[in-house]
Amino acid sequence: MGEVLSQSEIDNLLAALTTGEIDASELEESSQKQVTDYDFKRPAKFSKEHLRTLEIIYENYGRLISTNLPLYLRKSVQTTVASSETVTFSEFSNALSNPVILGIIDFKPLSGNIIIELSPNLGFAMIDRMLGGPGLPLEKNRDFSEIEMTIIEKLMILCMQLMKDPWKNVVDIDPIMERIETNAQFAQIIPPSDMIAIVTMNIRIGETEGFMNICLPFFTLEDVMDKLNTKYWFASMQEEDSTDYEEYLEAMIKRVDVPVRAVLGTSAISVNEFLGLVPGDVIRLNTTVESEMNVYVGNIRKFTAMPGSSKDKYAVRVTSVIREEE
Repeated sequence: MGEVLSQSEIDNLLAALTTGEIDASELEESSQKQVTDYDFKRPAKFSKEHLRTLEIIYENYGRLISTNLPLYLRKSVQTTVASSETVTFSEFSNALSNPVILGIIDFKPLSGNIIIELSPNLGFAMIDRMLGGPGLPLEKNRDFSEIEMTIIEKLMILCMQLMKDPWKNVVDIDPIMERIETNAQFAQIIPPSDMIAIVTMNIRIGETEGFMNICLPFFTLEDVMDKLNTKYWFASMQEEDSTDYEEYLEAMIKRVDVPVRAVLGTSAISVNEFLGLVPGDVIRLNTTVESEMNVYVGNIRKFTAMPGSSKDKYAVRVTSVIREEE
């Protein structure tokens, strides 16, 4: 709906037309709708709203990669969404280098497959890091060996499994890695003229930087296109979770082991005396047998206690609890 003018704005517009400050023909031309050519060879199946929602999904996905990959690579990983766009599949496949790392994923329960493309320099950097190296790429790319492909496959499966959580507000997916290709000619999963959405992610592993492209065909996402909008996505996020985690968290905390130590007393001796200690030597402490001793939980003084024994073992009997304000 167009903007509604106030009465004062209408009066000013009429006055400007009367005095000739504004030409009526110019207003008529500006009010005409701008017509753009429609290319039937490249139908606009993904709107800007769809692409924005995909960016939000893969921003969450990038955070999961930055958290989980360092556990395997033992190196910092930074991931950001660089861009999103729609192209034909032929444009995507023609732009691929050789060799390339392409993970063909069955995007169950949705029909069809998606592709994860990982740049070769990131692949070699991951392999180098997994085999104990500093995580540097090769100066000149080459084909991957069978051992290297086994390592890459495990890392790609990890990246695939991390997609489940970001997509759960749209659809519960159960992706399966069908195969990994290093030649783009063997990854023709859809007709060349079909439209796809590509989300490009910039990944930095230490000092090595490269791209990961997520190829999402329209045919695969067609059944959930109505859910690929920010309004639906945020509404799904804000649904109240009625699960009560209090008892569960309390039970988990009760099973956590904490170090507890009882300090009989302290003493100061020289380094020479310390080096000369042998079994049977006596060290004089700054406390007596009747004195209460301090009990520490971690590094915090929490209790006072009296020394004793229980079933032929040394023990202490708690006499008081030390509060935080004390």
